[in-house]
Amino acid sequence: MIWDAVILGAGAAGMMAAIEAGRRGRRVLVIDHASAPGEKIRISGGGRCNFTNLHIAPERFLSQNPRFALSALKRFTQWDFIARIDAAGIAWHEKSLGQLFCNGSATQVVDMLVRDMERAGVTLWLGCALGEVRREAAGFAVETARGMQLARAVVVATGGKSIPKMGATGFGYRVAESFGLPVVETRPGLVPLTFAEQELTWMRPLAGVSLPGRVSCEKIGFDEALLFTHRGLSGPAILQISSYWREGEPIHLDLLPGRDVAADLRAARQTQGRAALRTVLGNWLPERLARHLEEATGVTLPVGALSSATLDRVAALLRDWRLVPVGSEGYRTAEVTLGGVDTRALDGRTMQAAGVPGLYFVGEVVDVTGWLGGYNFQWAWSSGWAAGQAV
Repeated sequence: MIWDAVILGAGAAGMMAAIEAGRRGRRVLVIDHASAPGEKIRISGGGRCNFTNLHIAPERFLSQNPRFALSALKRFTQWDFIARIDAAGIAWHEKSLGQLFCNGSATQVVDMLVRDMERAGVTLWLGCALGEVRREAAGFAVETARGMQLARAVVVATGGKSIPKMGATGFGYRVAESFGLPVVETRPGLVPLTFAEQELTWMRPLAGVSLPGRVSCEKIGFDEALLFTHRGLSGPAILQISSYWREGEPIHLDLLPGRDVAADLRAARQTQGRAALRTVLGNWLPERLARHLEEATGVTLPVGALSSATLDRVAALLRDWRLVPVGSEGYRTAEVTLGGVDTRALDGRTMQAAGVPGLYFVGEVVDVTGWLGGYNFQWAWSSGWAAGQAV
């Protein structure tokens, strides 16, 4: 039998493409080497699946061509996916910054997608290894552990390299390169940052300390929580900035965003003159961090004895604490992969490869990476939907 479409990968984008193609009457086969579909969906959002975001916009996606994603995102929006969640009876709630989560388990989303595939007549093969994909007269031949499969179209939805313990590989990039398509250099994204030993010496005692702050790099910044760890820095603000940070660059921490710290310290000099600096800082910051910052400033006198210049120096540290990471925790803990199949080689409306009719790339394997908070799932839904309308 010749399939109308063979979809490689049973993640968010692959299942979405399969549903749409199946609903259009196509004979669709989805193949995944994992033993269960939608594993990244299942573990996302602490098991509650941050399935989209209310504030989807092209500038919140990283790519060599950020506007590439616009067509798919406009044609299948967050509101469209929310409607499917509602129709499936899945209760959800909004958290901070427009992030939408299931009230219950993320498996509800996986179950919805699998059910929709079944209703659309899609065939799903799990635990099936993939081999070479090559052009044939009738379309494509896909080597699988269950034998050669022929298809008029192939949709590559194999994800990126992030979280290899879940079976993530660079398979999709190799397929692209085998057809002569360019691949933008890949690297871990949305990942904790690591530091040299001299920094870790003082960071380790702060492990577990979390606080709201602003983390910036170059011209971009994020106001979210940051977390000290035994290996460096994590938390939403750090994960966000990691996608923009490059080796050798500093990051800047504002520990009290929105406050006039210099004015607050001057006021404390009048009202808490006998207090140590760590005590005053402890009014606004976690106690362990306040102690470290006192040591970092070298201040030993009580606040009442400090000059305005010294208070300004302390305020400058709190508002712009410059740190230089040495790296990240890598694909082991990265939530996404930056880079991927070059968008210049794809049609933004259909996700079809230029010069290779019938070959499509969707989801994380493409050089489109969203911010933390449901953006990458929305790209998966939107790009999968777009390919599913075309195969």
